[in-house]
Amino acid sequence: MYQRREITTQERIAQNQYCEQIKGLIAARPHYALVDTYGCQQNESDSEILRGWLVQCGYELTDDADRADLVAVNTCAVREHAEKRVLGNVGALAHNKAKNPELIVCVGGCMTQQPTVREKIKNSYRVVDLVFGPHEVWQFPELLLATMERRGRRGNRSRLIAAEPSEGVVAEGLPRQRDGRVKAWLSIMNGCDNFCSYCVVPYVRGRERSRRPADVIAEARELIAAGYKDITLLGQNVNSYGKGLDEGVDFPDLLASIDAIPGDYILRFMTSHPKDATEKLFRVMADSEHCAHHIHLPLQSGSDRILKEMNRHYDRAKYLEKAALARQYMPDLVLTTDIIVGFPGETEVDFQDTLSLVEQVRFDAMFTFIFSPRPGTPAAGMPDPVTRAEKQVWFDELLDAANRISGEKHAAYVGRTFRVLVDGETGQTPYNLSARTKGGRLVHLAGDPSLVGRFMDVKITDSATWALFGELA
Repeated sequence: MYQRREITTQERIAQNQYCEQIKGLIAARPHYALVDTYGCQQNESDSEILRGWLVQCGYELTDDADRADLVAVNTCAVREHAEKRVLGNVGALAHNKAKNPELIVCVGGCMTQQPTVREKIKNSYRVVDLVFGPHEVWQFPELLLATMERRGRRGNRSRLIAAEPSEGVVAEGLPRQRDGRVKAWLSIMNGCDNFCSYCVVPYVRGRERSRRPADVIAEARELIAAGYKDITLLGQNVNSYGKGLDEGVDFPDLLASIDAIPGDYILRFMTSHPKDATEKLFRVMADSEHCAHHIHLPLQSGSDRILKEMNRHYDRAKYLEKAALARQYMPDLVLTTDIIVGFPGETEVDFQDTLSLVEQVRFDAMFTFIFSPRPGTPAAGMPDPVTRAEKQVWFDELLDAANRISGEKHAAYVGRTFRVLVDGETGQTPYNLSARTKGGRLVHLAGDPSLVGRFMDVKITDSATWALFGELA
């Protein structure tokens, strides 16, 4: 376990002072900043902090790269496809820099924690001025000011590379600029200790460290008081929350404490690791007033042999036991999962084990992926004799099963009335609004845009594979 270190009041004050210096440097005219985010909800949460810092530094936010004076790209390292797409988009910013030579391009996030990626950016992407990792988000103003000062020296166009391991840093009191007024991410911990053989997260996000419960609960109170209606607790493995803290609070305890805060809101969380999902968690969820009866419980494979190779620390029987127990406490549970197809050494027999478990559990939704090797992980060096074409056949078969089961489950909603949270506009007709059930199912409906942010009773009139359709009851 990493040695936990909380940033000090003096360190926070220093970052605020750097913000003031940057504000002075750009005061002559309005400056605009764009934050482009890839990957998971934790990255979205980090981008909220980046936007908060930029606003405090005097920038105005924009979604237009052609207007931006600064572009910060927050990257994801989980799959190769995402990495290629990010680097392609970073490279395309060369056109923007040609038109605006003073444009500052920053690349942060999980990709930059990989030495091979840092070298690639350093050698092949001269458009980039600052590289920083997720551990450095708390000190972004310091890094941005140093980048500006380097650029200001005549003849010095060197880049700043600041993506280094930072053991156990926990930073409180950072500014945030959230998207919207309905949904909010609430990070409760960071890092991961599981070291699944295919996963790069422990190497780029570091080891587990939890925020103190008092800080999490205080932020939850602020969000509820501000009118947020859909709050999602975030962590690479929320079920292991509390390890290394002195308070003796585990994740179900934290969930119960937040649920006790008065208000009209939905409380969600992700992601859970099956080995750490306990009966206590299911009981707390069932007894809560605000907690959604939804668990995203990544399976990854239904084969015991492959699960062992993945270093998942549970087997098929244990997963089935957890799913059955959760549904025993919450008969209306919405259960979703992740599955990897074509893990190195996987056979047709292994795949059929996965398919049979899917048919047995009948997930409400599945997020399915063909194995993508990540440099530096054990799985990247495992023999992988099955061709991509064979894996695609398995993937298509699994996707067909996922779509069929989801369609059948959604069809059972038709004719019933649910209390949903209207969370946005779609820009489509006739269903111009989007909403979510408490279990997280997407509902399209027609209504006045003033309904966004309100809970409404909706009768489900139709269904499709991935969505429901309804009308105000």
